[in-house]
Amino acid sequence: MSTPQRLRIATRQSALALWQSEHVASRLRERHPALVVELVPMTTRGDQVLDRPLAQIGGKGLFLKELEVAMQAGHADIAVHSLKDVPMELEAGFAIGAILARADPFDAFVSSRFERFDDLPQGARVGTSSLRRQAQLRARRPDLELLDLRGNVNTRLAKLDNGDFDAIILAAAGLQRLGFNQRIRERLAAPGWLPAAAQGAIAIEIREADHAIRDLLSDLHDQTTAIRVEAERAMTRRLQGSCQVPIAAYAECEGERLRLSGLVGDAATGELLRHDAEGRSDAPIALGITVAEALLEAGAGRLLSSLG
Repeated sequence: MSTPQRLRIATRQSALALWQSEHVASRLRERHPALVVELVPMTTRGDQVLDRPLAQIGGKGLFLKELEVAMQAGHADIAVHSLKDVPMELEAGFAIGAILARADPFDAFVSSRFERFDDLPQGARVGTSSLRRQAQLRARRPDLELLDLRGNVNTRLAKLDNGDFDAIILAAAGLQRLGFNQRIRERLAAPGWLPAAAQGAIAIEIREADHAIRDLLSDLHDQTTAIRVEAERAMTRRLQGSCQVPIAAYAECEGERLRLSGLVGDAATGELLRHDAEGRSDAPIALGITVAEALLEAGAGRLLSSLG
């Protein structure tokens, strides 16, 4: 099994996707100076259709398909993703080859006019494309006018600055990676606010049979992050969740102990179901399933089935 001499990274063309792919490329060049690493930028259907919510056009898996086709056709060797955008089950023949150390996992409150979320006036217009965020916003402030917000980070910030919204909610990691840390007015953090499963983590997708490339990526893999996101994704998978369902999950790992907080919500009413549990760090999937089962017992199935 020979070490590859060249590695081509399939990536979306958004500024954030390019940053993440270049970050992976830089890490690989540092560890393997003789390796030639190239980016293969592509546009996905998820990037092209901006006039409808993701939930209506097939979910975040739309951001992966074209990249996987490029890998199948031999035009690229790996693909770099925000792990929160990766479906719970990958297409046959693909696997996650490495997960990088997690950045800030939480959401950010961004506003040009208000310093904190609680400063928003009655009926304020808040933009978000996430049903998970909408459910938690509705639970905290049923008076807010929640408006759909699509596009890349720069586009969303421009819409805010143009006065289309009083505030928007974005992933803190994306803002920080693009140099917009100063735009964050308040971090919406656990336990009061839960992120998407695996938010803040970068995943590298490979062809399942590419063992040489998996070995090449091993130095980039962060095991603690992998344990945490495995619990979060196991919970979401058991709930049969996707970006079309308001599900949140956040795990913390301390030594041999792993704690997972899970949430299922209703974006229309703000009803939230929550459950927290603790388990062993060497059994993250079991903990994820335990939390999912508790949520189902509390009535999560009713909320999920209502989304049809």
